[in-house]
Amino acid sequence: MYTQCPECLSVFSLDAQTLAQAHGHVVCGHCEAGFDSLATLAEQLPPEPFVELPLNQPALQPPRLDLVVYRPRPGPPAVVADEMVVAAAPRPPAGDFSQLVFAPRFAREPRTHQHERAARRNRRQPRSSGERHWPWIMACLLLTLLLAIQLAWAERDELIRQPLVNHWLRGSCAMLGCELPLVAAPQQLRLLASNVQAHPSVAGALMISASVRNDAGFAQPWPVLAITLSNAQGQRIAMRRLQPAEYLDDAAVLRHGLAPGGSAVLLLEVEDPGDNAVAFEIGFE
Repeated sequence: MYTQCPECLSVFSLDAQTLAQAHGHVVCGHCEAGFDSLATLAEQLPPEPFVELPLNQPALQPPRLDLVVYRPRPGPPAVVADEMVVAAAPRPPAGDFSQLVFAPRFAREPRTHQHERAARRNRRQPRSSGERHWPWIMACLLLTLLLAIQLAWAERDELIRQPLVNHWLRGSCAMLGCELPLVAAPQQLRLLASNVQAHPSVAGALMISASVRNDAGFAQPWPVLAITLSNAQGQRIAMRRLQPAEYLDDAAVLRHGLAPGGSAVLLLEVEDPGDNAVAFEIGFE
């Protein structure tokens, strides 16, 4: 069977075991993009030349399977007892006192005497309710604090995105000497301007310049740039993803990220796909 990556249009061969591992979700070995392999799954490739495999339309109702190749035989029925017979305990013969049990005198005391002795012991060893319960209260408070810390760590990205919480966390980290992790919010990046031209010093290459601004209220890591080149009919003919380390060579700049409200001009070098490329698009991931 065959499937196609929707990003780089690479066609891969796969089997039923590969589909069953993640219910059809796979990762492209060329561009590292995750996609649903069932969308373009086909038993045979169409005749060349072809660009994209046809999409499988989802069915409104699940298909019915009628061609049975194996069905296990039913096992023997379980045997359930209708009733249980309980043997009666033998009764001792008349005049046999060997089975009699005598209770000692302290066990035969009236219950009022037992209660009086228990009350005297309690008076000799008084203990307040606070002394009995404070270990449980401290344990509950400690568990509650640990749960709050775990929830805050699990939702740290959302907390950092909140302006008020972000300001409080940055002030606390400034006093403690720690540093907040960068949180990505590519939807808050704005492409201000872009331009593409032939590379001035490398033959068969293009030079793309892009002006980017961070509209978020917090610093975020440099994004992954997705560059798509299209022909005159709007069909995608080439695509490439550039990691931050591929277009930035300053380790300090990479570590600090793009400041809130800050902007930068990025210079990108890509291979020239030829005269068919008449339009390009830049996306942030």
